[in-house]
Amino acid sequence: MTVLQAANLASLPWLEHGFGTRYCSPAPADYAQLRQTHSDVVVTAPGGATGVLGEGDALITTAPGVWIGIRTADCAPLILADPVRRAVAVVHAGWRGTVNGIAMRAVERLAAQAGSRPQDLVAAVGPAIGHCCLELGPEVTPHFAPWWPERSDLGGRVYLDLAATIQRQLESAGLPPRNVHLASACTRCDEARFHSYRRDGAAAGRMVTAARIRSAPS
Repeated sequence: MTVLQAANLASLPWLEHGFGTRYCSPAPADYAQLRQTHSDVVVTAPGGATGVLGEGDALITTAPGVWIGIRTADCAPLILADPVRRAVAVVHAGWRGTVNGIAMRAVERLAAQAGSRPQDLVAAVGPAIGHCCLELGPEVTPHFAPWWPERSDLGGRVYLDLAATIQRQLESAGLPPRNVHLASACTRCDEARFHSYRRDGAAAGRMVTAARIRSAPS
């Protein structure tokens, strides 16, 4: 269990994917990646792309054989796959990126560039800091109010569910609820398997989440 997979993505024979742990990355050393800035910027990885492609927090590709990846240590890693158009995105979504709508921007870019329909997309949010440990202050929590209208406490210091917020955003972008998988693990609680910035501070490592379209369609 050094690399984790989501069942809904693993069922796609044309896709390779993995959510890395502190023990292993699913991608080779030369995977295409970004200088992550907690933004809403989505970058396209062309055929043959490797290394750092610029600044941003989501990568998409329709090119077979290209590993695209992001790095996390409490932020939520998200993979989006289109089984109709054979396109894939990897997304780095911390609380800042989530407030900026990075998951929804990735859905929009897949639609604009690959012709993806939101209702066809399959999504998986990998291990991230859980609602048990993500405490945010009053300078942040009001920004989550649009996604949690039933909560009246989002003006103070409260605990928030990052993965569930991303799920609500994906559903608002048109993904069917049944197409969205959420990992249950909390990176801060599970020291044996995961790096965590909130737990370990500057000493924390990073975990790689990566995906690629197989070079030869199955």
